[in-house]
Amino acid sequence: MLLHSPRRGFLHLGGLRTALYNYIFAKKYGGSFILRLEDTDQSRLVPGAAESIEDMLEWAGIPPDESPRRGGAAGPYLQSQRLDLYSQTALQLVESGHAYYCFCSSQRLELLKKEALRSGQTPRYDNRCRHLRAEQVQQKLAQGTPHVIRFRLETGVEPFQDLIFGWNRHEVAEVEGDPVVMKADGFPTYHLANIVDDHHMKVSHVLRGSEWLISTSKHLLMYSALGWQAPTFGHLPLLMNKDGSKLSKRQGDIFIQSFQRDGVLPEALLDITTNCGSGFNTTRMGRKIDELISEFNPSKITTHSALLDLEKLPEFNKIHLEQRIEDEEQCRLLINDLQGQIRQTYTAEIQDQEVLHEDYIRRVLHLRKGHISALKELLSPVYSYLWVRPSVSSQQVAALTAEAHQIASSVLKLIEERGEELAVDRLNKDLKTLAKQAKATKYREVMKLLRLALSGLQQGPSVAEMMVSLGPAEISHRFQKLLQLSETS
Repeated sequence: MLLHSPRRGFLHLGGLRTALYNYIFAKKYGGSFILRLEDTDQSRLVPGAAESIEDMLEWAGIPPDESPRRGGAAGPYLQSQRLDLYSQTALQLVESGHAYYCFCSSQRLELLKKEALRSGQTPRYDNRCRHLRAEQVQQKLAQGTPHVIRFRLETGVEPFQDLIFGWNRHEVAEVEGDPVVMKADGFPTYHLANIVDDHHMKVSHVLRGSEWLISTSKHLLMYSALGWQAPTFGHLPLLMNKDGSKLSKRQGDIFIQSFQRDGVLPEALLDITTNCGSGFNTTRMGRKIDELISEFNPSKITTHSALLDLEKLPEFNKIHLEQRIEDEEQCRLLINDLQGQIRQTYTAEIQDQEVLHEDYIRRVLHLRKGHISALKELLSPVYSYLWVRPSVSSQQVAALTAEAHQIASSVLKLIEERGEELAVDRLNKDLKTLAKQAKATKYREVMKLLRLALSGLQQGPSVAEMMVSLGPAEISHRFQKLLQLSETS
């Protein structure tokens, strides 16, 4: 069984990557991918975040097998609904002498912290309440003195084998004070809640960020105190910017929702986050989830940070968009999406409803695949000629050539001869032949005129591709218009 348990908050790239490795591991080895949501820090709850995390995992194509939304045999999957379990375990630790009540006030703890910082030491609790006599504890409890429960750290930590970092041990008792496991508000800390849940949910493997590596010895002491078998841990190296700086949630654009909003395909996001990391037999671009699962090899996960170059994301998106266009079912979904976007963008300007036709949009997508990185590019002004007829003035035409009438007539004749069967390669040859027929206009100016008549622009795809996209009827319409303009100029 696999576990991914993000903190309450919106899903960002680092969280997606952790979830992805857990999902791949589970699917590779026939396990279950569990999503457990930690909402025990009531001060940090973000409204709507829990639902959003599941939404984003489903959008990314890596849905959990068990979760708050989906349910499962080991639920509930929200930690705030499991408080009794944590309380019972904390009391069990107190009764067995592995934990104790701490009555230190927040003022005293703050003072300890300030004194440590002033003397250049790392702040840590001085374990004062560890030494209270039983009658003192009972008296304070009877008086209703606010308290927490702390776990008693012991020296002599057993080494453990991490799936990624190998043999490890951290003598936590020498560098840390006894950690709080149950807060004064009756909610557990991460340290207690996670080991209780892992045990009761029968979790076999935990893949989490390497920032938790140093806490694992502490967790293993708690497993041992409770007489429980610990899962196997694997700590994933950090995901960082390409310059080695930390991915910051304050960057804003690293949240999965912003990628979704920008038209990034989920498979491109999964591809780039695994491509920059390790743990796979190849690092080729264009891998989908089933290929990631088959190529996954945990022994290849390295300990150094994964450097993510988001400037390469458009290239990954271009490859995956091309794959979607080539898949008939996926292409139909893209067409539906684009139809809606065209209506929204060009509502009043569309002169011919033919541009919304499925076959027309499919033709455009197949001609532009490998050139566009996102569907929304087709709605930019550079491609407006595909959906809206351009406005061209007689002055623009006259500035290019005095032979516009003859050139337009030649194009109309060519289209009539070719009929419905238009192909880019054949048209390229035809247009070169056609340009040579112009007496006083160079090839370059002829192409500029054709481009102007077709799109009203001087840049974009090749003239031949524009013609194939638009089709014979629309080409004829636009060159008839050029004929009329050349007659009036």
